[in-house]
Amino acid sequence: MSDDDEPEPSGLDGLPPMFAIAQGEVVSVQTYGAFVRLPGYKKEGLVHVSEMSATRIEKASEIVDVGEKVWIKVIGREIRDDKVKLSFSMKSVNQGTGRDLDPNNVMAEQDARRRRQFRDHTGSRITLEAVLNTTCAKCGCKGHFTKDCFSAPGLQYALVPEEDDEEQQQQQQQQQQQQQTSAVKQQQDSVEKHKKKKEKKTKKKKKRQRKESESDRGSDSDSSSECKSKRRRRTHSSDREDKKKKKKHKKHKSHKHS
Repeated sequence: MSDDDEPEPSGLDGLPPMFAIAQGEVVSVQTYGAFVRLPGYKKEGLVHVSEMSATRIEKASEIVDVGEKVWIKVIGREIRDDKVKLSFSMKSVNQGTGRDLDPNNVMAEQDARRRRQFRDHTGSRITLEAVLNTTCAKCGCKGHFTKDCFSAPGLQYALVPEEDDEEQQQQQQQQQQQQQTSAVKQQQDSVEKHKKKKEKKTKKKKKRQRKESESDRGSDSDSSSECKSKRRRRTHSSDREDKKKKKKHKKHKSHKHS
């Protein structure tokens, strides 16, 4: 029994038949598609983005606007949660003439199958198991109870790191070592520079002290020579005065005797 021979659910009376072609008006435009209202029907149908054009479209606003007249083909009628849902297609109809581009409904059947498969896949739920936040009293590991432990008492197990993890760890260790060595070298260089600066300063100080001492010695020698010359002058002057006094005394004596 094919899908076309299946009886339609009740509640679809008064709606356009399957694979009927009609011209409707765009009522609203969403990112996922556009809602079209057919004349003579109260219900609106959805034209999905995938049913608007043969090429891929990101937004429905790229093709239609509100109030625009479009040709559609009914490709789906179903009831979900007490609501009637109509599915239309624009790519199956020539928008200029209204001619059916899929008279055998091949594209409509393929799209219906894709939608069913997608729904079946989404129906299967994925369950995630959480890790128990417990520690085993038998082995000391976390994540299981003592009744589920299979190891011998006193032994502890750990996850073996993968090769990629080991390589990454080795690379990280090498980088850390390189950084440490570079830091040590920088410290050593800074210490050596500081020592050299100190040595230069001490040398400059010594040179200054030597120059100052030499200048002091030169000044002392000059002063001593000046003092000596002054003393010599004084002695010469005193000797001259003594000689003059002696001469005067002799003259005075000679005048008395006469």
